[in-house]
Amino acid sequence: MVKEKSNAKTTGRYTSESTLLPNIPILQRGEEGKIIQTNRLLKDSYSCDFNVIMKNKKVGSKMKMKAIEISKKELIVDFDSSMNSLKAGDVVNLRFKMPKGTMEEEYESTVRIRGTVSWREVKMPNDEITWNLVFKFVQSLDSYFQRVKWRFITTFTLASLLLVSFFIVLMRFESLVYFKFNKFIYFYSLIAATFLLTRYIFGAFYRNVPINSTYRPGVSIIIPVFNEEEWIKKTIYGCLNQNYPIDKLEVIVVDDQSTDLTVENIWKAVEKLESEDAIYRIKERLHVYVMPKNGGKRKALVDGVAMAKHDLVVFVDSDSILKPNAILNLVQPFQDPKMGGVAGRTDVENKYTNSITKLQVVRYYIAFRVMKAAESYFDCVTCLSGPLSCYRKSLVIENQENWLNQTFLGQPATFGDDRSMTNYILQTHRTAYQDKAICSTVVPDKFGVFLKQQMRWKRSWLRESLRAGTFIWKKEVLMALFFYVGLIVPIAAPVVVLYNLVYVPLFHGIVPTTFLMGLFLMAFMLSATYLFFKKSSLWVFGFVFVLMYEAVLLWQMPVAWVTFWKSTWGTRDTPQDIEAREKKLGKKQKKDPLTIKS
Repeated sequence: MVKEKSNAKTTGRYTSESTLLPNIPILQRGEEGKIIQTNRLLKDSYSCDFNVIMKNKKVGSKMKMKAIEISKKELIVDFDSSMNSLKAGDVVNLRFKMPKGTMEEEYESTVRIRGTVSWREVKMPNDEITWNLVFKFVQSLDSYFQRVKWRFITTFTLASLLLVSFFIVLMRFESLVYFKFNKFIYFYSLIAATFLLTRYIFGAFYRNVPINSTYRPGVSIIIPVFNEEEWIKKTIYGCLNQNYPIDKLEVIVVDDQSTDLTVENIWKAVEKLESEDAIYRIKERLHVYVMPKNGGKRKALVDGVAMAKHDLVVFVDSDSILKPNAILNLVQPFQDPKMGGVAGRTDVENKYTNSITKLQVVRYYIAFRVMKAAESYFDCVTCLSGPLSCYRKSLVIENQENWLNQTFLGQPATFGDDRSMTNYILQTHRTAYQDKAICSTVVPDKFGVFLKQQMRWKRSWLRESLRAGTFIWKKEVLMALFFYVGLIVPIAAPVVVLYNLVYVPLFHGIVPTTFLMGLFLMAFMLSATYLFFKKSSLWVFGFVFVLMYEAVLLWQMPVAWVTFWKSTWGTRDTPQDIEAREKKLGKKQKKDPLTIKS
């Protein structure tokens, strides 16, 4: 049983059950990147700032109010003297538009709902008493949206997905008919469509491992950090603010010789948390280690594992923010002794900043809820992603030397650490995905940085996929087949696109209608799937992502093939990036001696 904080103070005993930290600020980014701060306690409430129109049937008048807090069951507004005419128990009509970023995506729209008036006493810091006007919804927001929005969206998208799948199958029959005219192109279209459709099918059969009420293994969370002064405090708060037994959860922050204010901000976070009540045992559970010299992310993780006292280690990126039930869900698959690693779901934290972040919202969700979920159906997830993944400590220690000293074609492998460790785990154990183990991460909001990140990911994907191809055939036969098809499809894609969009129109004068229709249908499936699960207006950015992929991202693949040896991240100033930049400046100075190094 969870003990109340006041009881723990009185008895002087620590609770061994889960306790959420009080008043932890959760920063959300609303429309146009505006930051919304939410102080979430044990109740599911959100700070807000939007106008509410109230109509009282009794007096027939309208009032404009300012909302300050909302939950799925009630709305709290600022007190105003004009509200004195309202009495507790009055039923009123409310209308407001939920701004993006206030609650989860599916709640974004105009709401017309009835509420019952009540008053709530509020004690101010100076001990003065004031009042808040509270409207308790006649029906919860979940019930309201299910009736007016969600049911329609679910029915529409499900019917559309089935119809689109039918058309894709019909188009593949056409490929069989014309197969003899161009075996390579039509064979590619057949395997590409089969691969993508099966991802959606197996993703639909995926189920999250349920929570066992008696299973709470010890967990050590390791956060490697380098120059992350803006987000590190929120990351630490998120890792400690978990619905998990206090005596079975520790957090280890390993700083890799940051050159900004990261370390200073870490200590500020530690001081703030230590000032809380002793029940949270921050001094015992939060450890900070500054590496004597810069060794890279893998070395930071290995040093953190060496300090860990529990049998399960969770790797969390320094710009990732965990949801309160993330660890509780993440550990459940380890009830299977052959389970070696589990990935959680990563959402986008800064989703509403601009179009670049919005298209990544859709891309991230499909990559996890469809692609990883389909792999998890076979207990063979090929990438336990860096933002949130859990491993058996013994397996990390067993493979750490090979991991630290990994090379590929004679070149050191300095990134792609998540895929690399996953490959070591997969050779002897199973890997899985937990959709309800959720964290959010900060994604690039500038196009140039986004492209550099994608290039780094493609290089590591190529390297680690070739490694996995040497042993994946030992796994489940169907999974192995899909893995090899999934390796061929993106590699051959540039050739296929050039043939259909350039060669055919120029040399045969034919508009590639079938190819373009296929692209549209695949984009629709991606977007409609996101709409089905998230019921969000961001679903249209699935089309934007597909267009960008075909126009830009697709052509990074050939470049990645010939630059696999590069060790720069491109998105942050790692030692490798600094060295590469200085080398580039040195070459420029040799060509032009008058060049001044900035």
